[in-house]
Amino acid sequence: FCSNCLLIRVVRRLPGRQGRPTRSSLQFAMVRFLPPSWAHLVTLAMQARVQQDTASSTAVGMWKARPFAQVASPNRGYRIMSGSMPQKEESQVVGPEYTPNFELRTAADEERIPAEGALRRLKNGNARFLNGASNMLKHWDMGMAGALANQGQAPYAAVLGCADSRAPVELIFDALPGDIFVLRNAGNTLTSAEGSMVGSLEFAVNALGVKLILVMGHSDCGAIKAATAAMLTAREAPEAQTPLDTLIEGLQPVVQQAQLKKEQANGGQASAEEIARLATAENTFANVERLLIYSESIREKVSSGEVQVHAGAYDVASGRVTFFGEHPQLPLILGMRTTLKK
Repeated sequence: FCSNCLLIRVVRRLPGRQGRPTRSSLQFAMVRFLPPSWAHLVTLAMQARVQQDTASSTAVGMWKARPFAQVASPNRGYRIMSGSMPQKEESQVVGPEYTPNFELRTAADEERIPAEGALRRLKNGNARFLNGASNMLKHWDMGMAGALANQGQAPYAAVLGCADSRAPVELIFDALPGDIFVLRNAGNTLTSAEGSMVGSLEFAVNALGVKLILVMGHSDCGAIKAATAAMLTAREAPEAQTPLDTLIEGLQPVVQQAQLKKEQANGGQASAEEIARLATAENTFANVERLLIYSESIREKVSSGEVQVHAGAYDVASGRVTFFGEHPQLPLILGMRTTLKK
């Protein structure tokens, strides 16, 4: 007992906000030294201190975005911005009067959040991230982890994003564990992983009740840049292809489409950077289309209005997510029928 009291006194002296112990220092001490009963008491004390600190904290300054220069983008319902992502409907900055909902969502919640509400949560979360006011994880504790484990998950959205380490989906949208069903691969693509990716999204929609799917690309994508370089140099695919070679080859059709549109807009040649930037947007819509063609169950729910599939892109320099909306040719796509590749 005395050693535990001594430990708590020592932990209180560890550095933290306003001279108080940090969450990580308390958790380390609990795991390293305290029995479960004492660890629970310290957890409760830690939660109280975090809430008190949160009430007195202020948001840090807004991230500085790069200057934008508009260039033409024919045959699409959005604009391509030089040095940024295509811009159609950007996140609205959340004012000081905004109070986020910290209620943990689990499978015990009978109602599922509709697509419009899920999209609003993503936009508000990205706005907090942009403002340096991310605060959802400040309210996280192991009691919430236990609730998710015991009651099951009920995410409000599913996001297919790129595996790039600069685009962490949960942080970008300031989300709690259990909020977003996340799938990631290089190039946020379905060209060479239809079965696993489409099957996982079907699980999110059909088993977990997700009403919104976002296919999200990002600026400076290495997979898109590699596909662009391979196309511009007329590089032939090697006879013995690696899985990476197959992935890059699968991205080349959207790169070729981007090159054609960009050269038409320029009235001449387009640079590799211009092509890759436009291909990032084209790739998100291409994979929205693939998902709706490959998955009959998701296509039917989209047709009925129960589920929405949107495209978007994240700017790794500014932190901003630009939401493009649904596919501009959605009615045509919903009439298509096909099956997964064997």
